[in-house]
Amino acid sequence: MSEVRPAVSDVDVDLAQLFGSLLRNWLRILVVAVVVAAGAFLLMSMATPLYRAETRILIESRESVYTRPSTGNADADRPLLDEEGIASQVEVISSADILRDVARKLDLASLEEFGGTGQRSTLGNLLVLVGLRSDASQAPTEERVLQAMNEKLVVYRVERSRVIVVQFSSEDPKLAAAVPNAIADAYIAVQEAAKRASNSEATDWLEPEIADLRQRVREAEARVADYRATADLMVVGQGNSLLATQQLSELSTELSRVRANRSAAEGRASAIRAALDSGERVDTVADVLNAPLVQRLRERQVQIEADLANLSASLLNNHPRIRALNAQLAETDQQLRQEVQKVLASLETEVSTAQAREQQLIADLNTLKAESARAGEDEVELRALEREATAQRALLESYLTRYREAASRADRNYLPADARIFSRATPPFKAYFPKPLPIMIAAFVATMLVVAVVLMLRELFSGRAMRPATGSFEPVEQVVMPIVEPELSDEAEAETAEAVEGEDAIEEARAERPDDELSIDAAADRLVASGAVRAIFVSPEGDEAAATSVMVARAVCDAGLRVLFLDLTVSGAASSSMLESSRYPGITNLLASEAQFADVIRGDLYSDCHVIPVGTADAEKAMRAADRLPIIMASLTTAYDMVVVECGPTDAHGISRVVDDGAEVLVSVIEPEDEAVADIAADLAANGYEHVHMVTPVGHILPPAPEGRSAA
Repeated sequence: MSEVRPAVSDVDVDLAQLFGSLLRNWLRILVVAVVVAAGAFLLMSMATPLYRAETRILIESRESVYTRPSTGNADADRPLLDEEGIASQVEVISSADILRDVARKLDLASLEEFGGTGQRSTLGNLLVLVGLRSDASQAPTEERVLQAMNEKLVVYRVERSRVIVVQFSSEDPKLAAAVPNAIADAYIAVQEAAKRASNSEATDWLEPEIADLRQRVREAEARVADYRATADLMVVGQGNSLLATQQLSELSTELSRVRANRSAAEGRASAIRAALDSGERVDTVADVLNAPLVQRLRERQVQIEADLANLSASLLNNHPRIRALNAQLAETDQQLRQEVQKVLASLETEVSTAQAREQQLIADLNTLKAESARAGEDEVELRALEREATAQRALLESYLTRYREAASRADRNYLPADARIFSRATPPFKAYFPKPLPIMIAAFVATMLVVAVVLMLRELFSGRAMRPATGSFEPVEQVVMPIVEPELSDEAEAETAEAVEGEDAIEEARAERPDDELSIDAAADRLVASGAVRAIFVSPEGDEAAATSVMVARAVCDAGLRVLFLDLTVSGAASSSMLESSRYPGITNLLASEAQFADVIRGDLYSDCHVIPVGTADAEKAMRAADRLPIIMASLTTAYDMVVVECGPTDAHGISRVVDDGAEVLVSVIEPEDEAVADIAADLAANGYEHVHMVTPVGHILPPAPEGRSAA
């Protein structure tokens, strides 16, 4: 049988034909562009020229070092205003009050440009009739003038400076310069008026405050004087010390002097007494030698001794002359000793007098101490009153200083504004709008582009710029040929045979049913006997069948092996029956690098088996790191004798990451006739898992569940 296939209508754009249309119509494009440019020139010629001028204001402090208030405030050296302050001054300059004053001063309401006369143009009347514009003539004249001024006024701050620019545009160049200058002058006047008002308010507030402070200072000083007189706290001497304190100091000095004199007199008397008791000569003592009579007796003694010595050379001891001289010498010695006794008695009298004086001074000193202590307590209260009086006096002096400064500024009318005009506007010579030449060039170029685009679109839509695509097919007849079996090579035949055998194995696995289903204990014994390091459980019947792996893990653990149960199910029902909560971190947290091994391994409630639950991490994030699962399994296999993995209702591909050479694959079965069990068994057999055992929990006694929970 044959049939006819229609031709494929593929076309391309002929660029040569497309752009050739522009060359063919270049005159038309040029004429239209020239006409539009000429029309733009006529419109610009008819437009009213606008002139723009600007005035610049600098925000700075106008106070000099001689007129700045001497308040001792460090804020005087800080910047005058921050960015928010400058922005606030911009709003002040463009405020309605300043604009209203300028409008009155320049009589802008009489000018038609500012809508003061209420006349409208023809276009304006048309827009009002259509409803696209409100009738401004119904508004008050002042509001119309302010609206027009706001449309023509631009006030902005120069970036990173304290300079404010006031721009104004008008049809009259003189008015364009006069308005910003008047706005700047009005702003300076407003600033000065605000300072004067603030200064006047300050003086009005300070005047009654000063009067009250004067009265309070007078009362505080009177309280100080009254308390000093009442408490007898008279101030005398240097340092404004109290009378009792000064007397106490003087008595202490006198007592020290009397004690020193007494000690000296006692020392001299002790020396004389010791000399007399020992029988030594006392003429070596200073006090004895200083006595006039002792000196004369000593001289007489020396003379007698000299005469005795001279006569002894020629006379015997029994000679009357010698005996007379010895008698005189003995009498002189007796007189000298008597005089020494008198000196000793005078010293002892001096000591007694000093002791009496000392006792009197001590008594007086104790009396003054008590009085000084009382005066000290009174002085505390006196100092508190003096501090209050001093504080009131300092505040009064500060207020008086500020009041005099404010009053002098008000009298002399010296309150400069914190701004100055450093660039005044001048009448501009050249209008900033319209610009005929740039507008004509822009209109000419835009018109050429628009006309060119229109011509190319017309050429495309007409089909003249389209041509058949290269390699398009013509109508052909298609003949249906008989099907011929291809000749296969030996390798292709072998692959085909293997595929057929695999499909037959799947069908046979689905048709055959396992005759030997292992119980929990039998499965545990088989795992222990085989020496398997991993037991991979697949539960095609869901969470109910997943309890099989839990029971096997506990049975293997009871056999004495170190067992870890790893829950890889989606619901986590298998591990939840082994733990107190299902919100513990687990394998997903480990894969997502949110936890360590020590954080995810927990103990079973009913055995010594360890458990790694599903976890609480994001499943998608954990699955992105699924390549780490073989590494984790290798680490767990090294640490434990056996790792029991519950994979849930998965297939052969799903368990590929957790199966190794020493792994046993088991299928949890509750209903052997279930179709899902047959499908899983067939899939495992088809993918090379030949020794797969069925394990059923039927008939196995579960451990008792804690109160409020149920075993899986």
